[in-house]
Amino acid sequence: MSAWKIYPGTDYYFCTTSITKMYPVFVNPKYAEIITNSLYYCRVNKGLNLHAYVIMPNHLHLIVSGNQPKAISAIFRDFKRHTSSKITELLKNENRKTVLGIFTKTALKSRNNQQHKVWQRGFHPIGLYSAAFFAQKFDYLHQN
Repeated sequence: MSAWKIYPGTDYYFCTTSITKMYPVFVNPKYAEIITNSLYYCRVNKGLNLHAYVIMPNHLHLIVSGNQPKAISAIFRDFKRHTSSKITELLKNENRKTVLGIFTKTALKSRNNQQHKVWQRGFHPIGLYSAAFFAQKFDYLHQN
């Protein structure tokens, strides 16, 4: 689990999660679509309060809210597990051996019984403790 930077009175968090070895998976719209579909599912079925997000070539930034950090952690865990599976499946279907090899090699080093490690560990939530800090992060997402 990520180390939460919690500030009293905040329910909003700026989160970042990155692809292993910063490989630019999301330059292909098919892979970005896995993310958007999964975020939609998490909003509708898991109660994720998603206020903003941006998909960069090799990572995501999101602003989420909730007063239950453990619930947000569980949603991100499930989101990353699901998207990892879907991304790996698509890579195999497209015979993308180079990137699969990178993810396989990283999985072997992490010793967590995964065949492929698509995501880096954590999602690095930072509490948005003021309206100004929220606006700064929101603008940052839009500028990306």
